[in-house]
Amino acid sequence: MKIFITGISTDVGKTITSAIVVEALEADYWKPIQAGDLDNSDSHKIKTRISNSKTKIFENSYKLNTPASPHFAAEIDGISIDLKNIQEPKTENHLVIEGAGGIFVPLNEKDTIADLIQKDYKIIIVSRHYLGSINHTLLTIEALQNRGFKVDGIIFSGSENKSTESLILNKTGIKSIGRIDEEPYFDQNVIKEYADLFRQNLLNL
Repeated sequence: MKIFITGISTDVGKTITSAIVVEALEADYWKPIQAGDLDNSDSHKIKTRISNSKTKIFENSYKLNTPASPHFAAEIDGISIDLKNIQEPKTENHLVIEGAGGIFVPLNEKDTIADLIQKDYKIIIVSRHYLGSINHTLLTIEALQNRGFKVDGIIFSGSENKSTESLILNKTGIKSIGRIDEEPYFDQNVIKEYADLFRQNLLNL
């Protein structure tokens, strides 16, 4: 199974979600594009938060120095992102692929994060509650569906909002895989607890 994890915006909890999904399935992990924080990248964060010994973390296709939209970070580095250079790693294991920001984050003048999604990927959307998040969640889902993709699950991140969550789930008919609360910290033990909670829903995707 290949799972693509995207968010409704930036800083909504994609990397924590990715760590939980990786741990739950003992899956491999790949972040195609890392922009900024190269010394403490999302791949580093995954490695320090999981406790299984099976996971392999694959190299980024692009490592960009500036924490900015990939198209702009690449421009600063004097390069252009080319989809042909983003090759999915080969593995016999489950693979978790983490996007960058939301689905229409630009990679270059033509392509966006959505263009990284393949037909055989299961798609999980991470939704976090803030003013405007319902709109952002529904727009993300509709945009993916308009491109012919099925959204396989939603993970809610942050403080609970029952009204918002039930509205999104009832309006879209998409399954909730679970919710990640506003924890004081996320270490290996906390990630493992969530992995145990989410595992069966993930296996049922």
